[in-house]
Amino acid sequence: MAVLQPGKRRIVASPSAWIIWGAVAFFLVNLAGVVGSVLVSSFGTQWFGTWLPEGFTTSWYATAWQDFQLFDVVSVTLQISLLVVVISVLIGVPASYVLARRTFPGKNLVYFMFLLPILMPPITYGIPLATVLYKYGFAGNMSGVVLANLVPSVPFVILTMTPFIEQINPSIESAARMCGAGMRSLFLRVLGPLLVPGILAASILVLVRTVGMFELTFLTAGPDSQTLVVALYYSMSAAGIRAQQSVDAMAVIYTSTMLVLLVIALRYVNPTQLVARVKENPEP
Repeated sequence: MAVLQPGKRRIVASPSAWIIWGAVAFFLVNLAGVVGSVLVSSFGTQWFGTWLPEGFTTSWYATAWQDFQLFDVVSVTLQISLLVVVISVLIGVPASYVLARRTFPGKNLVYFMFLLPILMPPITYGIPLATVLYKYGFAGNMSGVVLANLVPSVPFVILTMTPFIEQINPSIESAARMCGAGMRSLFLRVLGPLLVPGILAASILVLVRTVGMFELTFLTAGPDSQTLVVALYYSMSAAGIRAQQSVDAMAVIYTSTMLVLLVIALRYVNPTQLVARVKENPEP
């Protein structure tokens, strides 16, 4: 008969729990293996039939930077992402205020319409959207990419900001109007400071989403308006002989960019605590 020593606990779980944890562990091990192999390959010299490459070098990153013109690609990615963020906020915040403060027939239907571009796969509406943009001459350049990415980004801002605005006491706005504040002053001086956390949250989340958006950007981008994720796809599928290590180096650069954005989003913005931030500043 086995006797457990003091201080040691016996792990007891149902068979279904062990299966679930085993599946999660299997997924994480495979994910780590895939990411690790790409990372090691981006630094390897030659890697054929061995556990590790014959040597390590950083020259593949310089090769990828020059061959794929990553400076221009990163610059275009930042320009498109910032334009999408600014336009989405300028459109989404006033629309969120209307939805939060006004009651009108069909309001639930409007919410549902805003949910569709977020819930549906982008490719389902991306193809007809790209067709319309090409028809009117917007696709194939930066303006078409921005317009296409606004379709899911504006609803994302609206759905993020509407519950945030609903938690702000309407009496604050009533008091400001009684003191003679117009709508512009109300937004800039009264609601503006209260909305900064929500706007920051929506902006960072839209930025991350735009940088990682492949389908809509791929369908509407031209040679000079490709973002990093589209350029990575073309580098893998383009004709000709390319060193796999340089493609892996580009993949590491893209993954690192997404991780940095994700860390920033999680460090400074927690969407689940937006309401809590409003409650932390109660009215006097």
